[in-house]
Amino acid sequence: MKYTNILQKGAVRILVFHETDAWYAVALEFNIVDAGDTPQEAMLLLFEAIRGYLESAKKIKARPAILNQSADPEYEKKWHENIETKKQSSSVFFAGTMNVMNGRTLIPA
Repeated sequence: MKYTNILQKGAVRILVFHETDAWYAVALEFNIVDAGDTPQEAMLLLFEAIRGYLESAKKIKARPAILNQSADPEYEKKWHENIETKKQSSSVFFAGTMNVMNGRTLIPA
């Protein structure tokens, strides 16, 4: 099976949205979710979690499957709605893709 993401390079879809009393940031392919009081805090916490996840995967020489997980259907739907319509819902702060280089650096795609 050919994987999109490998330890050396890849991309992860990011979704940041507001629900109830918190902001949530999601890395869809990694199934990582973080929360914060502001969208910026949620994104920062997510980026830190992604870095730790990638560093751990690299350290244990993990197989690519953990970098290419199926996203939760709720997040998948919300991400697609915001990307395909090119119109963000009022509860969404960010929906996009970040490139992952050398298993640690996140840059906008």
